[in-house]
Amino acid sequence: MRAFVSAGRNSHRVFAAQQRFSFGESAEEVFVPRRYRTGWISDAHLGTRGCNAPALLDFLRENDFDTLYVVGDLIDIWSLRRGIYWPQQHNDVIQKILRKARKGTHVVYIPGNHDELVTDFCGAYGNIEIKQQAIHVTASGERILTIHGHELDVVVSGSGRMKWLAFAGDLGYQFLLSLNPLINFVRRRFGLGYWSLSAYAKRRVKDAVSFVGKFEAAVAHYADRYDVDAVLCGHIHSAAIREFGKVTYYNCGDWVESCTALVEGEDGILSMLNYLPLSASTQRKVPVAPSGLNDETQMTNVELMSKLE
Repeated sequence: MRAFVSAGRNSHRVFAAQQRFSFGESAEEVFVPRRYRTGWISDAHLGTRGCNAPALLDFLRENDFDTLYVVGDLIDIWSLRRGIYWPQQHNDVIQKILRKARKGTHVVYIPGNHDELVTDFCGAYGNIEIKQQAIHVTASGERILTIHGHELDVVVSGSGRMKWLAFAGDLGYQFLLSLNPLINFVRRRFGLGYWSLSAYAKRRVKDAVSFVGKFEAAVAHYADRYDVDAVLCGHIHSAAIREFGKVTYYNCGDWVESCTALVEGEDGILSMLNYLPLSASTQRKVPVAPSGLNDETQMTNVELMSKLE
């Protein structure tokens, strides 16, 4: 199926116009969110300065789901151990997810490596279910194994000296993220859009590119043992759609750099939504066929972002 881009609407203008003709109702009460069968978000890293909570809040306000998968690293416990950073918008994200659960959305929380303490609480809590992995069946019958992905990262899942390398790498990554606000302040002065130094380094450094490729192949190979059609994960902050043999690999990205999510419509088709700040429109959508992806729909994060510009 050929991938295409559909321009989103400016939600703030919609809210303002609807509120102008409402009778005592708030913008959130008047605005009707888009409804999807399923949604997947990953790697929000609440509790860090790199988290793009405003973009994630926009996504949660503008879209509703029968089932919402939170695919790990919702809260960055590693960062909170180093120092407390918890602005109101990070709290709003948690409240928004809990509110969706109260209104009937089935929330499936799959912990990652940054919030691994949550695995001690696996079980069902009303409409919220915490589990280490899940198999989702789409409306078209496609079986998708959903995991965070750190299980296949030998640096993260290793022990001893390999474990401290993961923490060291996280510190370096957070340092690159801390430079993004200054860089983008200068870029805005020149009328340029959002640009991430950490994402650029990930795409250009040979070892990083090699790691991403090996990780994707390892995740797809891991899915073979579960008799599924596809595997969906997060972890590496690199939204992608690829085919490895008979297994389709999905990565829903993150809410630090790419600000992307995957959604499933009632027809079983998966789409990538983009809420990248300072983009031409608030939301863009790239529909993806559940199977039989061609070369145009086997996209890395770089290719995906180029199609969304």
